[in-house]
Amino acid sequence: MHRNSIPVNHYSFPFVLKALADLKLIRDGVSVHAHVIKLGFLNDVYVGNSLLNLYAAIGDMDLCGKMFDEMPLRDVVSWTVVISGFNEAGCFDDSLIAFERMRSEGVMPNRVTAVNALAACAGLGAVDMGVWIHEYVKRSGWEMDVILGTSLIDMYAKCGRIEEGLHVFDEMTERNVFTWNAIIKGLALSKSGKEAIKCFYRMEDEGIQPDEVTLIAVLSACVHSVRSKCLDEALCLIREMPFEPTVSIWGALLAGCRAQANSELSETAAWKLVELEPHNCAYYVMLSNLYAEKGRWNDVEKVRKLMKDRGLKKDMGSSTVELENKERPLELIA
Repeated sequence: MHRNSIPVNHYSFPFVLKALADLKLIRDGVSVHAHVIKLGFLNDVYVGNSLLNLYAAIGDMDLCGKMFDEMPLRDVVSWTVVISGFNEAGCFDDSLIAFERMRSEGVMPNRVTAVNALAACAGLGAVDMGVWIHEYVKRSGWEMDVILGTSLIDMYAKCGRIEEGLHVFDEMTERNVFTWNAIIKGLALSKSGKEAIKCFYRMEDEGIQPDEVTLIAVLSACVHSVRSKCLDEALCLIREMPFEPTVSIWGALLAGCRAQANSELSETAAWKLVELEPHNCAYYVMLSNLYAEKGRWNDVEKVRKLMKDRGLKKDMGSSTVELENKERPLELIA
């Protein structure tokens, strides 16, 4: 288009900049930015927002902020792009500062802004701001859709206010797997292990297919549950789920087993981790230490031999244990 001397207009740049943002092509983006300035389109808010999105997409929030400050016209989309960009960069405090600036300038959030601001609240534990957003949602009469409702639940859960999260959950007419994950994780974090597990079974009853995040959240809940057979239930859950358990899932079970001093299931989980990642020394370390704690020295030697056979090397630490009134030198993988 440029080579053929076809004139561009304010509709041309947003499409080009969106493609560059998706591909994260910063050099080409800077070149297009120069053309925007040269041709006098910087005053167009849509073009400006597209440039903001480009810099936010590549994670350069310094350039994004500079571009934002230079924009003669800004709307709620401009603010939302900046808030979202700070979130993606993990700068939740800057995200909420931008949100406060937006409010102070009389620009009120839309749904997308609210969802991004809630994510920042969740990241910082800024429950007061989260409550303000919730109240604004109510005052605005917005429908509690899946995305907004899930964001509120996640915020309340991470801020330690799971009861408020449960109220939002009950108000929602539609829920997806992300909604259930948020509430189950929230219950697990609040150490309501039994309630988290009940919620998981309720999720299944309502026909929602769990994913890996669900299973990890339930296993985390099992760690906090006082039910005597909870770890056995967790193992059954892993064996019956509709997809192959991952390293994260077996790792969560192992953490629960170690927390409840269940050496038998700890051994099972550790061996599964070895099967999934046979070149990860950490799992052999765990197995060796499990066996050493039980005085199963032959098994310790088997683990060390297995490591050697697989070409794995790990510095050996030396420890001493007392066995039948005799001190026995013990080499542990540490």
